[in-house]
Amino acid sequence: MVSKNDTVIKAAFAGEAVVLDDMRVDRRVKYQEATIREGLVSQLTVAMQFRGEAIGVLRLYSPEPKHFDKDDIALARAVASQCAVAITNANLYREAIEGERIAEQMRLAGVIQRRMIPEKAPVIPGLDIAATYIPCFDVGGDFYDFLQVRDNCIVLGIADVIGKGIPAAIMMSSFRGAMRAYADTEDNKGCIKEIINKLNKMACNECRNGEFITLFYAAIDVKDMTVTYCNCGHEPPIMIRKERITELEKGGLVLGVEPHFEYAIETLQLKHGDCLLFYTDGLTDAANFDGQLWGRQNLLKTAKKLTTHSAEHMLKNILGYRRRFVGLARQTDDTSIIIVKVD
Repeated sequence: MVSKNDTVIKAAFAGEAVVLDDMRVDRRVKYQEATIREGLVSQLTVAMQFRGEAIGVLRLYSPEPKHFDKDDIALARAVASQCAVAITNANLYREAIEGERIAEQMRLAGVIQRRMIPEKAPVIPGLDIAATYIPCFDVGGDFYDFLQVRDNCIVLGIADVIGKGIPAAIMMSSFRGAMRAYADTEDNKGCIKEIINKLNKMACNECRNGEFITLFYAAIDVKDMTVTYCNCGHEPPIMIRKERITELEKGGLVLGVEPHFEYAIETLQLKHGDCLLFYTDGLTDAANFDGQLWGRQNLLKTAKKLTTHSAEHMLKNILGYRRRFVGLARQTDDTSIIIVKVD
């Protein structure tokens, strides 16, 4: 076994060509009995270096004493240099192949994750709904979902798992499944508090230090013309009524912090022409090349002048205005947005 602490290796890594004329009597040889048994007498050791960094050694042996001269040393250095290049290239190729494999796995994970997010909004008589999800990376922590619990009632949730990449995506998948299961079990707007309490306890069990989930959960009843909701530390959605803005901020803490927290529920009356806008912070935190954020005020100003149009038209134009602001600057957070208009 050869280690970096070996006297000969240290000298070679320091740039020396180390020649042992007779290994049978040289005290630098660690296993002399094995050396004699194998018939090895003289040894030449040179470092394999790539761009000034030693990555290993090349050792040559001879059954004759005092076998290696200056020409042998020069040849050994040349071979060692070529070996260093070949080994480095092989390592880089292996890393590139591994990187491609991981990238492909991430891409497939992203495809699977996006299948969990509805491709299109549900069709509910009396409501015009549009929604989209724009990931920054292959996988992320944003999600939204719809669940029609009755002909005239729809439950929607929009959430942001704090974190990025695979851990956030795994947490998101688990949380989405739990939300759907609880919503299926407790299928009316009077049970929102119980659903939120269950989701919070689940998040408290799953989240670790610094991890939490923001959630906005609402039931929209077209027959009663109401929206009943709970905002768990999420960006407050807005209700626009004749250019008057109401923030939907009633609720409480983010999920995953305090298992026994008492969340508040609020019910608002809806009117024809009302527009509800739900989103994650990636929408407003989008920055341009100067580091300026698009911000909530730009969102509100843009949304107010688009309320006479369809939900799909509003959605596309809000994203269009944001795109003009940020230009080609790369974003670092996912964007989810839902628009619900009361016909």
